[in-house]
Parts: sequence; C-alpha cells; structure tokens
Amino acid sequence: MQLSYSLTRLGIDHAVLSDDPAPGGMFRRWPVFQRMLSWTKPFAGVEHHERAYERYDWNSLLADDQVNRAVMPALMDGTSYFPSRPEMQKGLETFAQRTGIRVRFGCRWESTEEIPSPAVGGGQGGGRDFVLATSEGEYRAPVVVFAVGVAHPYRPPIPGLESVPHYGDFRPVETYKDRRVFIVGKQNSGFEIATGLLPWARQLVLASPSPAKLSVITHTLVGVRARYVQPYEDAALAGGVVILDTTIEEVIRDGAGYRVRTRNAAGRELTVPVDDVIAATGFVTPLRDLPALGVATFGQSRLPAQTPYWESATVPGIFFAGTITQGAAGLKKHGIPSNSGAVQGYRYNARVLARHLAETKFGVPAMRERIDAAALVPYLLEQVSHGPELWHQRGYLARVINLDRETGITNEGVLPLQSFLDSGRSDAVAVSLESNGQGNPYPVVYVRKEGSIAEHAMAPDPLLDFSGAEYREELRSLLEPVLSGAASPA
Repeated sequence: MQLSYSLTRLGIDHAVLSDDPAPGGMFRRWPVFQRMLSWTKPFAGVEHHERAYERYDWNSLLADDQVNRAVMPALMDGTSYFPSRPEMQKGLETFAQRTGIRVRFGCRWESTEEIPSPAVGGGQGGGRDFVLATSEGEYRAPVVVFAVGVAHPYRPPIPGLESVPHYGDFRPVETYKDRRVFIVGKQNSGFEIATGLLPWARQLVLASPSPAKLSVITHTLVGVRARYVQPYEDAALAGGVVILDTTIEEVIRDGAGYRVRTRNAAGRELTVPVDDVIAATGFVTPLRDLPALGVATFGQSRLPAQTPYWESATVPGIFFAGTITQGAAGLKKHGIPSNSGAVQGYRYNARVLARHLAETKFGVPAMRERIDAAALVPYLLEQVSHGPELWHQRGYLARVINLDRETGITNEGVLPLQSFLDSGRSDAVAVSLESNGQGNPYPVVYVRKEGSIAEHAMAPDPLLDFSGAEYREELRSLLEPVLSGAASPA
C-alpha cells in the first residue's frame, strides 16, 4: 500500500493485486497475542502532522499531505503505546480509504511467465514483460513488484517436528493450563508465546542451538524485544521457565504428550517430557514459481537476493517491497542490519523505490531542490537530528547532496547508502545516522571528491541532538574542500 500511494503521487499507472479480502495483510491475524512490537508515542513534543513525528510513530504509513499523516494515534485507545493488532489493521484500512488506494482484493497470484516485449524491442537482448496468471485473469507488465511478506511457516528438518503445531497454529491460552510446554525457538515469536503462557503453563522450556539475544543488549532490533523479556528473567531467577542452548534431535510422540530429545554443545543428551510442543521456528518467503524463473534466494527465510534498489539480483524487472526488502542487506556495518523487516523501515524503502521506478522505468524525473551553500550545514544537521528516514534506517538510507561546479548544490533526496558508495563520481556528500551496537547512534558523513570517498564518524550526543556549535564547526570543516568547488545557485 505504501508503494501504491507513492507511485500514484508520482503519476505512475499501476495495478495492485491481493489475495486478502481487505487491507491489513498479516496484521489481520498476527501477532498471536494481539499486540504490536512497534510503538506509536501519542505525545512526542512534535505535532502529529509534522514529518519529524514519524520518528516516534513506527506504525503509520507515509503521506505527502498532512491530513493523511499519522493515522495511528487517533485509532489507539491509550492503554499502551504499542498498538493492538486490531488497531494496526484499522490503521491500514483507514489509510487505504482516506488516500483512495485501489486494490483488487481476493485476486490470487498463481504463476509467473517472462516473455519478449514487442513494445521495447523484445527478442535476443531486447525488452521483456512479465505475465502474471491470477484467479482474476492475466496481468502483463514490464515491471512487477512482489510484496508477499515472509509469512509461510518454516519447520527445520527435525524428526517429529512436522507433526506439532507451528506459531501460526497456536491454540487458545486456556488450553495450556497447568501443562508443560516445550517451545522450539528463542527469537521473538518463541518469547512472545512464552510471555503469553506465563500465567497458564506449569512449566515452559525454550530451546534452540544459539543463546538468546536481547535488543536491550544489542542496541538494535536484533534480538528478543523488551516486551518479551519476562520469561528470560523468570529463567534467571529459577522460576517456571527453563532456557536451553541445545539442538533438538527428535520430537517423539508419547501417549498424550511428547518426549523431546536434545543435545548441547558438549554432546550431552537430555530428554524432556512435556505435554505440548510448539514450533516457533520462523517463516519463509512464499515466492511460488519465481525461483524457477531465475530469482535467486538465500538463507533460512529464502529471501530473494536484491540490489540496493530492491530489484532481483538475477532477474531484472522483478522488484520487492515490504518486509522482503530485508533481503537487500546494505552495508551491515558493525554487523547491524537494516530495519527493513518492519513497517517503520520498509515504508521508507517503498517511497524510495517508487521514485527509482518512476525515474528509471517510466522517465519521470524527480524534483531536485537547489540549496544555498550557507544553508547546507544546518540542513544536514537537521536531517541527522530529526530526519525520520535516517533514524529508522540507520546505516542503510542516507540524505544525499550533489555538489556540481556547473549546476550548483542539489538535494538528491534519501537514497540507499550502499548505492551512493558504489556508484557515481561527481562531488557529493551523504549523511546517515549509524550505530555500533554499544551506545547511542551518531552521524556519519561521507564526502566524495573526484571519485574518492572519505568517511567521517561524528561523536554521539547524550540527548541525541546534533545541531550544536561543535557539530556545526566539524561539519563545516569536513565540507569545505568540496563546497569550495561547487557553484552557488543562481
């Protein structure tokens, strides 16, 4: 929906197909315990219609017009700054209704074919079109964007695991009353289930080979989020939760219950008798026949390999949007990934992708604002202090400014940082907000002069404000070598 809204604003004709009955996608069913992990702060010292408020509202889709911004706060009942699942669903429905997004719901994508395109010189080395067979007939286009989520249950090849419920098959909590429950998996879905079962289950056992990571320790969204950490404390204080770092060798049916055979790194085997087993083992991307068409995938989630602009790395013309865009990993500096797996990250990817498609596939140039040299330093510091794209997609998206001797200083907008670093030789500067997993985020300035790029990390600020005099002086010094050669706007 974010991509459709942005394409419409750019005047790009397109069709949106969805197998769902209405807006909402996975949020019409999950999370299991009906509360989001992404927050929307009602009171942030910023008006809800302002762009800067997006930093505090992780759940609303993005709109250019003020009246359609920040849909979520008004729909929440105030009991939590984490929206409920129904509130999130209502937010997506409201955004679609207010902005007039047109979707053919109940239209199931069934297969994909790539054929020559006579309109653009099809044939050997010529253009190609894609034909989508759907439950509502065929659709043909030179560009197709798949936003199908990472939503197909995954079970690792563990003997017996195929016969136990997956996260998506979770029963009502009261059916686990006074039972011993073994949860395979120690990421967010496993700890979400454990948190929900704390008042009900007699004992909870969470197991997987690797130790659990906590987001409060990694300083990123990598790891179990704080909302689900209560079982971790329960285990640390020897309550009713046990956390094991073991492989699961086999799940064996034993009368009305199960025996789960495990093995730790030292080779010690432990068999755990339980009443229930739940596979919280993640999801894979439902790409149907795209791999047979040549779309390369990687990893357990079978994410498609992508370019920095979310195009298939192996089949040009196929693009991706939504949570699948985490397959374009970016730089992963300090091992920290993007936030493209969540709404607050991939909504910006979609807006950047819409502009990229408009320019490169449909000949619609983007508006590039001219900036006076004297205004550049405060502008860039304002972006790293309050620009929501940089806050949500740290080390992944960057604000890019082109510095040209002939045309002057132009704002290129928000672009993938990897794309800036890998292409272009003209003098330019990019700023991003980055983290090292150890403390507060900090601005990083990339200065490109005569084809060479220099990287400068600035100091973090305890109050997360980078507009002070020391930052102004440092940035001015960094930019002076390239600004001296750039023309001023007429």
